[in-house]
Amino acid sequence: MTQTLHYIKQLTSIPSPTGFTKEIMDYVIQEVTKFGYAPILTNKGGVLVSVQGKNDKEQRIVTAHLDTLGAMVRAIKSDGRLKLAKVGGYPWNMIEGENCTVHLASSSGKKISGTILVHQTSCHVYRDAGTVERTQDNMEVRLDAKVTSAEETRALGIEVGDFVSFEPRTVVTNSGFIKSRHLDDKVSGAILLNLLRKFKEDRMELPYTTHFYFSNNEEVGHGANSSIPAQVVEYLAVDMGAMGDDQQTDEYTVSICVQDASGPYHYAFRQHLVALAQQQQIPYKLDIYPYYGSDASAAMRAGADVKHALLGAGIESSHSYERTHMESVEATERLVEAYLLSERVQ
Repeated sequence: MTQTLHYIKQLTSIPSPTGFTKEIMDYVIQEVTKFGYAPILTNKGGVLVSVQGKNDKEQRIVTAHLDTLGAMVRAIKSDGRLKLAKVGGYPWNMIEGENCTVHLASSSGKKISGTILVHQTSCHVYRDAGTVERTQDNMEVRLDAKVTSAEETRALGIEVGDFVSFEPRTVVTNSGFIKSRHLDDKVSGAILLNLLRKFKEDRMELPYTTHFYFSNNEEVGHGANSSIPAQVVEYLAVDMGAMGDDQQTDEYTVSICVQDASGPYHYAFRQHLVALAQQQQIPYKLDIYPYYGSDASAAMRAGADVKHALLGAGIESSHSYERTHMESVEATERLVEAYLLSERVQ
């Protein structure tokens, strides 16, 4: 798992809020090209890597999304601070106190750091600092720049529409835990990268031609719902397993989703994954994710005629400062590999 962990660290270090994913997709293209593949950049900005298999008539697609939650500059306030518009879905309290980076569209590559705070942060001034509702109107970015007016902020080159990324703060503990923002879904992206490397280095031939799709619009709902080759009959989304009350998913097994907000996943496909996990003694849990959608569910809404399934590492505190364990990452990678080497779902 050393190489997978390396990829997790690399991917979380690259800012990639939805709509601002060129840098991370360039990294993926560079990496898989080194392996010897010929990746395709889709019109939507995703990366498609096709691996020839024994059966080219019935094909598979497996996805992971590399876009993350983030924000855009909504307005520049009179005191020089910034209002934000969310990119992706999360409550404002999930990013309160987080360090961030403003990526200036006016000057390619220029960045200005800051911190996301509620306006009424000072307990010595505001009696309601702890109770005030966190909303778009009172959440703001305190820039690490000497500015006290909108004019001074604009003079830095900041403008409405500039993307804002959140500091990932990736930490790997001696006990095997991985703590970071954006483990959803960069853990899965790292798994797919490592499997592509392994298949090439070990000269492994897959039973079916398989397309590895690194998508870049999942957090806003339309993800890998296009550029699906016509021969594809099975669609596996590798995404995070949701943890919380009434959930079986944990940080030490692979989570197989039976239903999310879009409805049930394909029953026979789910049972196929369960059988593989049991045969290979891969620890797994079945679960329902009540407020969740995936690349696969987006593809189904777009009309894809495929069997679809979803699995992933169990990730704690989704859309906040997330955590998983290497045991869950390993179980997930083992099950994805077992599926890709198996016969198709009947």
